Amino acid sequence: MKKLVWLLTVLFIIILLLLLIIFSKLTIHLTYFHHNDNDELTLKFSIWFGLIKYTMNVPLIKIDDNSPSIVVKENTKMGDSGESETSQKEAQITEDDIISKWNNAKELIQHVFNLQVIVSKFLKRIVIKHFEWHSLVGIGDAAHTGVIAGALWTIKGSIVGLISHFLSLKNMPVLSVTPHFQLAIIQTRITCIIQFRIGYAILAGLKLIKFWKGGRPNLKMNNVYSKGNNTV
Repeated sequence: MKKLVWLLTVLFIIILLLLLIIFSKLTIHLTYFHHNDNDELTLKFSIWFGLIKYTMNVPLIKIDDNSPSIVVKENTKMGDSGESETSQKEAQITEDDIISKWNNAKELIQHVFNLQVIVSKFLKRIVIKHFEWHSLVGIGDAAHTGVIAGALWTIKGSIVGLISHFLSLKNMPVLSVTPHFQLAIIQTRITCIIQFRIGYAILAGLKLIKFWKGGRPNLKMNNVYSKGNNTV
């Protein structure tokens, strides 16, 4: 009898802790600072009114000036002496091909839509309690600096519009762009407080796992539309 009581007590405590975690709010303090070539990103996680805290400094990769990464574009030709070989293909599109392509398009759209619904529902649960974005920009020329400052205002406004569309903004964002007309400088600081319930994140994760277990969209592939003639 005592063992049963202890077992029920332990089970009750475990369920209570799980419910407490599910309904707890996770608060993320994000701070990003950029000054010319220096970047700093700090994330502070806290739950239960700061009773449990965790701070993470994210290292940002800086490209070495002496060995920058290079994107190589490769042009290929078929044939000798710069003469390219061209090919022409003739294919016949049947009614079955059109129906197959139409069904594939609907399947792909439905697959993407289902994923977008899962993500958007979770994003709507995320609350931005505080958002500040201050920038100092200058290139040493007054006229060009003014143009860049105006463009930066436009970019910030567009980004804030996207954030407010997908997430829930609790307070009005604080934005500023300060032009520096005599000095070449790029400096920006972003501070943000994000909050959401842990249960919503768990639910979204379970939905994503179920979604991916469903596999990729069932697309019907045709080797060719129909047998045709190839001429070279």
